[in-house]
Parts: sequence; structure tokens; C-alpha cells
Amino acid sequence: MQFRILRTELLNALNKVSRAVSNKSPLPVLTGIKFELTEEALILTGSDSDISIETIISKNDDILEIVKPGSVVLTAHYISEIIRKIESEFIDIQMLDGTLTQIKGEHSEFNLNGIKAIDYPRIDLNRQGEHFKMDSLILKTIINQTVFATSDKENRPILTGVNFKADQGILNCIATDSYRLARKTIEIDPKLKFNITIPAKSLTEIGRIIEKVEDIDIYVSDRKILFALNQVMIQTRLIDGSFPDTTRLVPTEFAYDLRVDSHDLLGAIDRASLLASDGNNIVKLSLDSDHVIISSKSQAIGSVEEEIESAFFKGEPLEISFSSKYVSDAIRAIADSKIKILFTGSMQPFIIQSIDDESLLQLVLPVRTY
Repeated sequence: MQFRILRTELLNALNKVSRAVSNKSPLPVLTGIKFELTEEALILTGSDSDISIETIISKNDDILEIVKPGSVVLTAHYISEIIRKIESEFIDIQMLDGTLTQIKGEHSEFNLNGIKAIDYPRIDLNRQGEHFKMDSLILKTIINQTVFATSDKENRPILTGVNFKADQGILNCIATDSYRLARKTIEIDPKLKFNITIPAKSLTEIGRIIEKVEDIDIYVSDRKILFALNQVMIQTRLIDGSFPDTTRLVPTEFAYDLRVDSHDLLGAIDRASLLASDGNNIVKLSLDSDHVIISSKSQAIGSVEEEIESAFFKGEPLEISFSSKYVSDAIRAIADSKIKILFTGSMQPFIIQSIDDESLLQLVLPVRTY
């Protein structure tokens, strides 16, 4: 294997595929990136067996010059750091003896021990299953507005992912950790019908890889989903099991309605949570027709109270306590200047939405305080 490549192009590709590599993999070969050089392209692959990412750099006189095809697996951490720190416009890479690989810049030369490519697990990246296209920024928005609400506890694996359910022309994307819920709804091809749960970790990496507006080809099969964009393919396993029916959690009638500037509310919640002493950052919202007040109190530390003058509340007086983190996360995900918060009671779930866009719904469970 021997080739010459533009350093920035190789570094960009390595940054993408290394997102799928785990330094803690029980298989040493999976701590590496597979370099496969053909007559026409350099193919880089990274995988931790749950998520696999492949990127292709095609032969191009200005970017990639192919001298001799071949393949090798190089430790992801070392090859990425070497390419990042070499000060050279172009990099020359060749296998010297067995799997010993030489990486040369203008003034630097590294010899890195590799692993035989034949030892790398075969990863099937065939485009098969139910196929549809999606705008990359729509997918990135869905990820940003839902993935934070997934659970990080492995006792209920199904809740560590986002559920994508397509039926009758609607795609519902739902994440919940049992204490909060995020739901994004978009229109989709009415012919599509599937119900899958994608790991949050995989979606986070996909969101980071999306850099520009382009169509993404998506292929859904029984156990995996494949995302193909430009010269990058990302495949991830699906989480087994049935996602809980969350429709019963979302109230449909509300007795209280709060309209507020999101920046003002975020600031007030942030300041109130400074004195919350229980580790859960619980704050209280007191509402009546004249005042909207955020407060928190700790016998050991002190108390804080702040009135939000930009708020408008309709309904009988209400007091409700909640996790400042959960509500702040929800407001940031909405990313709109004006929001509405709808309540049914002091101990009932409440929802947060943009005033102008109801395709995204955030639900938070209140906390009982004494």
C-alpha cells in the first residue's frame, strides 16, 4: 500500500470515522481504523460493532495520488494524532514490511505498527431495506431536539435511544427517560411504515458528522439502519424491544397557560438553581394573574426569588416545582424566543412548546416538594 494525500482531506476523514471507534473495545483490531486503498479510492472504516462509519476519498490529482493498492488497520488514536500534528501540506503513507506503516511529512517521519486488514471484522454496508430520503438539516434538528431526553441508565435499554415511528405520512421521533419527554413530528412519505429505536450515542455522532445541507439516503432494515450522505456511510444497530406507548402521558386539555420570553425564563431558572441544595436543582414556579415568580429555598444556603415581568399567565393561581435542568434543556431545544407552557395541575406533567411551531413538544414531570 502506498499513496500521497492532502493532509487536511485525510484529517477530515479520520475525524469522521474515528467517532465510531472505541478505545475500550475487547477486540484490539476495533481500536483501529481500516485503510483500504484500491485503484480508484481510499476507503477508511471505523467501528465499535454497534456503529460503523465509512468514508471514501476518491482518486484526484489535487487530493489523492495512488501508487500501490493495499490495506492495513492503524490504531485510531495514534494515526489521528500523527496526521493532526504533522506540519505538511501532503502526507506520504506506505507499508514497509508486513504491517509496519511509514507516515511521512515534509520534515517528519513516523513508523507505526499496524494490524492485518484481514483480521478486521467484515462490515456489511449494503444499501438494503426500506429506503427514503431526508434533508440533512432536518435530521440534525430532530437529533438536537430529542436525543438529550434519552436515558443514560442501562436497566431499560429501550429508553437509551430515540424512537422513530412512521405511519400514515407522519414520522414521530420520541425520546424519554421516564421523567421528561421530547417529541418531534414531521411529514413523511405516506407509503413508509416502520417503528424503530436508534441508540442515542449513534444519533449524536451522526449529528456531529452532518456539516451542510444535502439529501441523506436512509435504509431501514430489521436490525440496523444505514445513513448515506455524500462520501460517508454510517450504519448503526437498532435497539431491541418495544418502545413504550407515550401517547397517554401527553395531556390534551389544559387549565393553565403561561406565555413567556424564553431568554428571560432561562435566566431566572439559572439564577434560582444557584441556591438549590438537593443536587437535583429543584426550583418552584408560582403563577397568578399578576405575578410569575421563580424561586428556590435551602435551609442550609438561603433563598432566591425572581419575578418575570415579560410573562403572561392565564388561569387560577398555581404553584409547581420541577428540575431546573430538565426545563432548561427543553427550552434550549425549542430554540425560539417566545414559548408557551401548558399545565393541568401542580402534580401533573406539563408541556413546553414554541408559540409558532407545534411540531416539537417537550414534556416534563413536576417534583413533589414539602
